Amino acid sequence: MEPTRNPYTPNAGAVPPVIAGRDDLEGSFRLLLARLAQGRSEQSMIITGLRGVGKTVLLEQFRQIADGLRWVVIDREITKHDDDDFRRSLAAWMRSALLSLSRKELWGERLTHALGVLRSFSLSVDPDGRLSAGLDVDAQYGVADQGILQQDLTDLFVAAGEAAQDHHRGIVLLLDEVQFLNPLQLESLIVGLHKTVQRNLPVTLVGAGLPQIPELAGDAKSYAERLFVFPSIGNLPDDQARLALREPAVAEGVVWTDDALTAAVARTEGYPYFLQELGYAVWLIAHDDTITAADVERAIPQYEQKLDSSFFRVRLDRATELQRAYLRAMAELGPDPQKASDVATLLGRQSNQVGPTRAELINMGLLYTPQHGYASFTVPQFDHFLKRTIPEFTVPPVQRRSARP
Repeated sequence: MEPTRNPYTPNAGAVPPVIAGRDDLEGSFRLLLARLAQGRSEQSMIITGLRGVGKTVLLEQFRQIADGLRWVVIDREITKHDDDDFRRSLAAWMRSALLSLSRKELWGERLTHALGVLRSFSLSVDPDGRLSAGLDVDAQYGVADQGILQQDLTDLFVAAGEAAQDHHRGIVLLLDEVQFLNPLQLESLIVGLHKTVQRNLPVTLVGAGLPQIPELAGDAKSYAERLFVFPSIGNLPDDQARLALREPAVAEGVVWTDDALTAAVARTEGYPYFLQELGYAVWLIAHDDTITAADVERAIPQYEQKLDSSFFRVRLDRATELQRAYLRAMAELGPDPQKASDVATLLGRQSNQVGPTRAELINMGLLYTPQHGYASFTVPQFDHFLKRTIPEFTVPPVQRRSARP
């Protein structure tokens, strides 16, 4: 069929024509903003799930909702950086948020104060004043300038929340890839948000990231489990997976047969990104306005080749030889979460010998820990890819240190 009419969107963060199975989360987000706008508290959320389940798409939906309700939105993807860089980034984000609250001629006392607090917050990492250029306010010495990220960010959040409240607005931070925050950075955000909750200020944080985030947040601050809910999203149930494939095609005058939908959902296991990738491939294979199971079968080689050369390959290309061996050993054991000691045994090593490799893979975002002592792939069917790419599992030789002369 005509490629330009292809309705499927196998791109990172691209919003598909039909967002299936996520209505409850959009409803929770609307409730969160509505209650905060009324001066009431409501638990915020950090959405967790594997790569490609639609977390970034949801954050984009939340951004559109918040914009429509005149909330000031800070929409950012977290990257790994040191604490000074993090403070610098926060200062830039909050500068943008505060200046979005009102035109300069309408700044009130609280907004002017908040901008002064921002100037204090940024002084330690911005002595030249570039982050506060054009604000024409004095630093609020003694506030947000202690050099302790947790305390200073709390001061800044409170001042920003009071300014937003004064202008009948709210501020929402939408942060993707939250797992890349280090413990101090995550703790500081949690503590700062906690203070705004205690004072009923219209500031909230909604995040997204890999499944280990609830554990990381709990380790950072024990009350994080009461400050946030941690909805987990994953593969779509059968009816919603069918909907995600069927409805975009219907809008283009194309119909999927029931057998075609059954075959496509079975192949993708209802995984949202795979649904878009397979739908895209099938569209290019089909010749008329009815997609059949035969079309799905003929599209499988192209679908797998695309996944192997991009989605899966970029993950494996970053791995060292030993890291690849660890991943291949996990694939040999199966798609389920694998016990660290079982992987080590298969590699012919002790757990403490391969522990650093496992930690590196977790740090790289290739594995996560669903429970203590276990690890799992951060994308489904990665074990199939590894077996296709590395058909024979071999135990790598132990690298021995040479004896000192």
